[in-house]
Amino acid sequence: MADAPDAGSDTVTDAPKKASKLPLILGIVLALAGGGGGFMAVQTGMIGGSSEHGEAPPEEEVEVMPAVAFVALDPLVVNMPPNAQARHLRFTAQLEVNPDHTDEIEALKPRVIDVLNGYLRAVEVAELEDPTGLIRLRAQMLRRVQVVVGEGRVKDLLIMEFVLN
Repeated sequence: MADAPDAGSDTVTDAPKKASKLPLILGIVLALAGGGGGFMAVQTGMIGGSSEHGEAPPEEEVEVMPAVAFVALDPLVVNMPPNAQARHLRFTAQLEVNPDHTDEIEALKPRVIDVLNGYLRAVEVAELEDPTGLIRLRAQMLRRVQVVVGEGRVKDLLIMEFVLN
C-alpha cells in the first residue's frame, strides 16, 4: 500500500489555462472608436466636404454673354466644272455681327454675297470635296467678308448648308 498515492497529498495536475479575452475586447473597442471618429470627421466636414447634407455646391457666376445678332445671307448655288463628280454646290450662311452694325451689314449684303460667290467658284473641286476642307474654306470666307464690311463688324461666319449634289 505504500505504492498508492495518498489521497491527502498535493499532486493535483494543472489544467490548461483559458486564453485571455482581453485582446479581443480591446480590438472591438478600438475598432468602434476608430469608426466613430471617422464618422465624426466626415460629418463635421474635416474629411470629404461640408457637414450639411444635400447642400448644393456654391454656384459659379455665369458670364453674361455679349450681345450678338445674326444676318442671314441668301442661299448660293454654284455650278461645278464639268469634270467634277457633283454638279452644284448649295451654300447658305449667316454672319454673326455686333448688334450695333446690323444695319450696315444688311446694306452691304450684296457685296458679301458677290465675294462669297466669286470665291466659291474659284475654289478647286478637290478642296470642296475634302471633308476637312470646310474648316479652311470657312476661315477664308470669313476673312474675305471682314475685308468687305470692315474690321470688327463681323465676328464669325456660320455655315448653315454646304451641299454638293
